[in-house]
Amino acid sequence: MARKIVYWGTTIITAVALALALSYLTGSEEVVSGFVAVGYPQHLRIVLGIAKPAAAIVLLIPGFPLLKEWAYAGTTFAWTMAVIAHYSAGDGVQIWSLPLTLLVLLAVSYFTRPPSRRISGA
Repeated sequence: MARKIVYWGTTIITAVALALALSYLTGSEEVVSGFVAVGYPQHLRIVLGIAKPAAAIVLLIPGFPLLKEWAYAGTTFAWTMAVIAHYSAGDGVQIWSLPLTLLVLLAVSYFTRPPSRRISGA
């Protein structure tokens, strides 16, 4: 039971954080300047603004174990690069610690997921 609570708690927090990437699509000055500050091109903002919320949905819905693996992998890559980009840009720990924390929560979600949400034999 505790494992199930940990899984759903970390998965929901992760999914909410991913869904917030919809704000990337607004083109607001804050979002655009944030991408510029870390050296990311603006077309990546659009890609991530679509891919991250899609990953959130995949992580929450039942079934689709292979798609879930892709969602976990893509999110891992995105948040790992966010940590590296913010650190390289000279942002303080208060900035790059958020994607690092989310990365840890994602790992907990991945390793505590029930067998029905795994690829057979994984």
